[in-house]
Amino acid sequence: MVKVTDKEGWNYEAKVAEVERIIARIESGDLELQEVFDQFASAVEYLRQCEGFLQERQQQVELLIETLQD
Repeated sequence: MVKVTDKEGWNYEAKVAEVERIIARIESGDLELQEVFDQFASAVEYLRQCEGFLQERQQQVELLIETLQD
């Protein structure tokens, strides 16, 4: 599994903003059904990336805390 942080130019806030834009487009009702499915699939992938990013950061924080406690 490639770490999210290894992806050049990847940005958590940008992905969250893109998910929000996708949700707004879906809720607008202006998309064709196939576009809704495609946009939803993109949003799910972005959310998976964000989850991976947060898990990586949580592990780093736990390691730092463990180091401080030693």
